[in-house]
Amino acid sequence: MRIIKHLVIAMVVNILPVLVFAQQKTYNITAYGAKPSLRLNNGKSIQKAIDDAASHGGGMVLVPAGTYITGPLVLKTGVELHLDDDALLMGSTNRMDYPKDKMAVISAVSQQNIAITGNGIIDGQGRELVENVFVLLRQGIIKDKEWLLKRPTESNRPGVLHFYDCTNVKVTGVTIKNAACWVQNYKKCSQVVINHIRVISTAYWNNDGIDIVDSKDVRITNCFVNAADDGICLKSEERSGRCENIYVENCTVRSSASAFKLGTGSLGTFKNITVKNLTVYDTYRSAVALETVDGADMENINVSNVQAKNTGNAILIRLGHRNSDDKYSTIKHVYIGNVKAEIPSAKPDIGYPVEGPPPKVPPHNLLPASITGIPGHAIEDVILENIEITYGGGANKEKAYISTDLLSTVPEQIPNYPEFTMFGELPAWGLYVRHAKGIKLKNVTLKLLENDFRPSMVFDDVNGLDVQGLNLPNAKVLPTVILNKVTSPSLKSINLPGENQNAVKTQ
Repeated sequence: MRIIKHLVIAMVVNILPVLVFAQQKTYNITAYGAKPSLRLNNGKSIQKAIDDAASHGGGMVLVPAGTYITGPLVLKTGVELHLDDDALLMGSTNRMDYPKDKMAVISAVSQQNIAITGNGIIDGQGRELVENVFVLLRQGIIKDKEWLLKRPTESNRPGVLHFYDCTNVKVTGVTIKNAACWVQNYKKCSQVVINHIRVISTAYWNNDGIDIVDSKDVRITNCFVNAADDGICLKSEERSGRCENIYVENCTVRSSASAFKLGTGSLGTFKNITVKNLTVYDTYRSAVALETVDGADMENINVSNVQAKNTGNAILIRLGHRNSDDKYSTIKHVYIGNVKAEIPSAKPDIGYPVEGPPPKVPPHNLLPASITGIPGHAIEDVILENIEITYGGGANKEKAYISTDLLSTVPEQIPNYPEFTMFGELPAWGLYVRHAKGIKLKNVTLKLLENDFRPSMVFDDVNGLDVQGLNLPNAKVLPTVILNKVTSPSLKSINLPGENQNAVKTQ
């Protein structure tokens, strides 16, 4: 075994890096019997290498170049799993190789100082694994309550990485592919660094690229994600749980759901979330979705520098109430700035292996960005600054129509799953704001490629509206901005179509 000098960098959000030098042994999996093969399951051999490294205080477990099939692996304190260039670690496609408590190719519970590094590939072989699940279900070998109604449950579809209650976790360099469920889940973890990884997973449904669940002090940087479900998603699944001090920067995302999302699981707290330099393309739902519908408190959210092309929706901020108790969600102190988005008239993810589902709501025209609370529970203190959204347009009243004199007919959908299509038709094509307080727009530009019969913006039940710099296209139908039940509005530097005095209507 060789001894190498190893530098561990523990990054904590908003704190300077802590440098720790250590001598680290290398444990080559081939020394424990692992062999490159498409038939041999090397799980036991690789686990022996991990266990040996852990028993000696930690070390690097090396996966050299070659293709290795493995059953589920358990990473342990002090161990770095390193995949060399041209190393391919492939998860078993036999569902029976995965115990109920280890539903991932690589997992760790209550461990510290663990890492997955290198330039190799981890492939969950999710599509083939699900095919095996169906065979076992039909043979009666395994049971599943949902598979005849929709698809096998998550308990029968392993992911690739699952870390629970771990501290100082690092995942860098690797490519992670083809999960049968969530690709990677970091739950109740702290001090997590995810850097320069590629996620390519369109193998099956519920294929979130990166999930951060009730974790804190997390950095996700320089990553590429192509997922059949949400790209980068933060969730809170416990009332006492917290997603806090999360930093995302320089990431590119393609998704058959939303690119960057807070929610839908939203029981506890989302606080101090920063997203910078996000590139989004061919995404079915929203480029940025902030959703709390289960009682979570969401505050201090900062999203800046977003480039989104060919996406179904630019910005969705939604407060709902689908939980059965009396705890209501809150959203306050949100800044979204420097966003440029292009919203096509056609479905943006056509042709991908797993597309976003067809809408379950009635027919509707192209939908706007939206900020929507519920009666008595307003979204508070939202700033949209330097926003440019270009819509395909082409709406027609024959498809759907809501009169601006009948804004109360827009359904509240208080307990419903949050997504930008949840209301069906909306009475604006560019921005729709309802049940909100302290909304500020600074230098917002909305564009149309084809005409739309609806006004560009509707503000309904808004307490405190401050607009400083607004650019709208020429409109064939006026008014183009509707203020309904808006108190304390302030509109300055407004470039309205034709400088027409009837462009803004107060109801």
